[in-house]
Amino acid sequence: MTGRGSGYTVRLPGLLARLRGSVRRPEPVVVVSGLPRSGTSMLMGMLAAGGLDLLTDGARAADEDNPRGYYELERVKALDKAGGAAWLADARGKGVKIISFLLAHLPDTCRYKIVFMRRSLPEVLRSQRRMLERRGEGAGDAGDEQLAGLFAAHLRKVEAQLAARPNCDVLYVEHQDTLQDPARVAHAVDTFLGGRLDVAAMARAVDRRLYRNRKPSLPSLPSLP
Repeated sequence: MTGRGSGYTVRLPGLLARLRGSVRRPEPVVVVSGLPRSGTSMLMGMLAAGGLDLLTDGARAADEDNPRGYYELERVKALDKAGGAAWLADARGKGVKIISFLLAHLPDTCRYKIVFMRRSLPEVLRSQRRMLERRGEGAGDAGDEQLAGLFAAHLRKVEAQLAARPNCDVLYVEHQDTLQDPARVAHAVDTFLGGRLDVAAMARAVDRRLYRNRKPSLPSLPSLP
């Protein structure tokens, strides 16, 4: 289809394609998520090493539980409050850590690239309990089996919610894979985010020495006579 005027021809399909290409979509907000104590701080450290700008405020200092820091932003905690997501307008193209319990409150006004860390629930629970013990806080009345059931149900719900949201792209990353093969995971994360990060630096940021809350191993069997 063409339009004719004073000595020139406009090819409308080509013109429309160029116009669409010239309008840049806003960059997505990069979200690192997962259960508390699932390895989200490790992922944030990888992104920082890779060169991604992060939204953090340093309000929660590094400690024995996270010697390399938490990479948190206090304003994230108000996502479920009225007006608590206004800061996301300035977060496009940057990374921020948001625990899984708050993902449902992300507004539809932004696009999101979510890197979601999965970790063995027994390890998550062990890490949480040890952190609470070091702080002198009680772990509550619920036992590990009950908590594991609640967490598993929560994760299934979150995955279903994210799958139903067209403005959310999600990459699920395994905690064990990150520790065992950080280069492969770093490459997958970089590809998911557009291929602009320093993959080698991301892989070097993973410190296996901080893997201190492993699942209890099975007792060894006696040797056969």
